[in-house]
Amino acid sequence: MGLSSTDFEPWLTRWGLQPDGAPTVTEVSRSLLAPVRKDGEPAMLKIATEPEERRGADLMTWWAGEGAAPVFAHEGPALLMLRAEGERSLVRMAAGGEDEEASEIICAAVAALHRPRPAPPPASLRRLRPWFQALEAAASQGGRLGEAWRIAAELFAEPRDVAVLHGDVHHGNILDFGARGFLAIDPKGLLGERGYDYANLFRNPDESLVPGRRIATDPGRLARRLEIVARLAGLDRARLLRWIIAHAGLSSAWLAEVGGDSSLNLEIIDIALALLES
Repeated sequence: MGLSSTDFEPWLTRWGLQPDGAPTVTEVSRSLLAPVRKDGEPAMLKIATEPEERRGADLMTWWAGEGAAPVFAHEGPALLMLRAEGERSLVRMAAGGEDEEASEIICAAVAALHRPRPAPPPASLRRLRPWFQALEAAASQGGRLGEAWRIAAELFAEPRDVAVLHGDVHHGNILDFGARGFLAIDPKGLLGERGYDYANLFRNPDESLVPGRRIATDPGRLARRLEIVARLAGLDRARLLRWIIAHAGLSSAWLAEVGGDSSLNLEIIDIALALLES
């Protein structure tokens, strides 16, 4: 898709922005992104094309820079936020022998996102149970997806610690903002049990972030991460494992809908089930 600065009008003019790099389109949501400058500061202009991206923009604004990238402006489908320019990468850390530190950084960022705010959360948030409709539909196949849905349904029947959720926490969505530390971007805007927000960490970085390597399924990695996250987030180890299984099943169901490769998620389910039974 060919893009130019004209695709981002009237926002460039309305907010007094200067283009600062080549615009792009996000791979999954097809949102439009343009690096810009706002009064000399590095910023990212994002134009949402899907409802979940609009929910995410509402949530980014509500977080007001606590745990997430600060927002300069938000109107309709457009979001203008601070751009990360730090040199550290959680993806590189996880791939290069610093997985424990990367996990600790993610836990700190997620904890900041989950802190209560005085203002009510955005009305656009989506509840977690409907978010799993693809897994529920796929459960009739039985096997590991059937087991994942059974576990998810049990979790939904007795929810704990309901909070505003990011919904897509992974190493590529927690970025280095220099002196501000590591902050989140690109939330889905969900409402549900806070333990769910840590589940996606355990299947990442995936091959889309580190081509040719499945870091998440390295021997012993999930078990080591489990102890770190359960301790830092104050989560029950067995319940966290169940959320990992449920989310891996959901990711597998989503991939099946588009003909994608579900093998990573199925392997994560197998590892987590073995740990749950140990």
